[in-house]
Amino acid sequence: MKIVVFGATGNTGKRVLLQGIKMGHEMTAFVRNSEKLYEQLGEHSAKHVKVIAGDMMEPASVGEALAHQDAAILAAGHAGQGDEFNRIVDNIISQCESVPSFSGRVWVMGGAGLLDIPYTDLIGNNLPGFPPEYRNHNRNLERLQQTGLDWSMMCPGTMTVSREQPDSVPLLVTTETLPVPVPETIKEYSETDIAGYLFSRFHELNVAYDDVVACMLEHLELEGPFKGKRIGLAYQTQHSTVR
Repeated sequence: MKIVVFGATGNTGKRVLLQGIKMGHEMTAFVRNSEKLYEQLGEHSAKHVKVIAGDMMEPASVGEALAHQDAAILAAGHAGQGDEFNRIVDNIISQCESVPSFSGRVWVMGGAGLLDIPYTDLIGNNLPGFPPEYRNHNRNLERLQQTGLDWSMMCPGTMTVSREQPDSVPLLVTTETLPVPVPETIKEYSETDIAGYLFSRFHELNVAYDDVVACMLEHLELEGPFKGKRIGLAYQTQHSTVR
């Protein structure tokens, strides 16, 4: 499969490239600084990646990178960039929509605060105490919900360099909702109390970058079960019980 990665020198993007190479995919990296990418990948891996240096805000460059690709993974930018972050995502999605030879399978990075809280009609990002910049993920989600593309939004908690759980601990993957058990009584809490409860549980959402990347690369088929969904991840430990 041909996959283009935007933000390929970031913590997520560089892992997408390395795992994609190992899986036999044809990887293309869209970056601002090609030298940085070569330093990160090393000589052997760099030989297996097509590199396009360009500006993610420039439609023509993004469109060229998307041509004849089977999938795009958007790991560029971060919520703290504000409007710039939303403009980057909007431009890439707009080009995905307009390039005739792009098949339309897209993964976009979000965050756990986008996931539905069970037994409520709330998401974390809209609760008191959540950093307001997280709502830039909300705007990216709204943009995706307006498109006809085959998209999914990865919504992990804090991503770690290595697994904090043994390899024997399985990964729970959820669609739309938080991947940790929540008591039904949460529906009786105030929004402030719900926020406090979630903050006390967020460490359970820590997940390794490599597991996040593997989940995306394992779900690149068109019309798959994750189409149009927000995806949550957590490890299924013996402590993952309702409290």
